[in-house]
Amino acid sequence: MVPGWFAGEGDDFRLLGTRCSACASVFFPREDAFCRNPGCPGGELAEVPLSRRGRIWSYTDSRYRPPSPYVSDPELEWQPYALIAVELESERIVVLGQAVPGVTVADLTVGMEVEVVPGVLNEDAETTWTTWHWRPTGAGA
Repeated sequence: MVPGWFAGEGDDFRLLGTRCSACASVFFPREDAFCRNPGCPGGELAEVPLSRRGRIWSYTDSRYRPPSPYVSDPELEWQPYALIAVELESERIVVLGQAVPGVTVADLTVGMEVEVVPGVLNEDAETTWTTWHWRPTGAGA
């Protein structure tokens, strides 16, 4: 999907953010130009791997095909998916992403623990577009 937003495979898969050396604010999507914290005098931004786990802050389902630039084949039937906003364990920032295929809003609750895993956004004969998905860990609130 977007180069530099995640790295690794399997249990080593991580979202990548940046941390300001002056105020310790963490950003995702990453920020490479300046600290977005309005109270910060500015500092160096360093890439940091983000927590693999967090808790569901909110969720909803996507029952319609989004407009361009969303990539999907208009000839295929639209498959709804769950969108999850997750507060990351250590960073205390909220990151939005899709649930793993097969997980619906009926399977989710606010406060449920989830972990980030690699996923497929779209694929064709030549390319697979990788993204991240959230997968419930089985731990409750």
